[in-house]
Amino acid sequence: MSEIVPIMRIGETLLVSLQGDLDDEAVLRVEDQLSREVARTRTTGTLIDVSGLAVVDSFIARVLTRVVAMIRLLGSQAAVVGIQPAVAITLVELGVPMGHLHTALNAEQGMALLARLRDHGA
Repeated sequence: MSEIVPIMRIGETLLVSLQGDLDDEAVLRVEDQLSREVARTRTTGTLIDVSGLAVVDSFIARVLTRVVAMIRLLGSQAAVVGIQPAVAITLVELGVPMGHLHTALNAEQGMALLARLRDHGA
């Protein structure tokens, strides 16, 4: 399987930036790729940047929540960053349950959030 999205390691954190218009199959491949990379590298933090996504529908939102749960089960904290205002409005209107996700405005704030989560063991 070829790499769907580039995953960078920055210290103890993996950074994945989702870009463009991902179809359902591509989102599922990203989920698989990211969970495997977290397990392989044993990093303590994972930052998922969705600012480059053209659309975040209810399916993508459900997969994001599922991948965050998988990442946590693998021993890594996770944060989703870059949710655009229009996307946030749509997700709330659709009733997509995302309350348990750690989110931040951008990658810089997301890295700080992951550091706090690691420090406090949350």
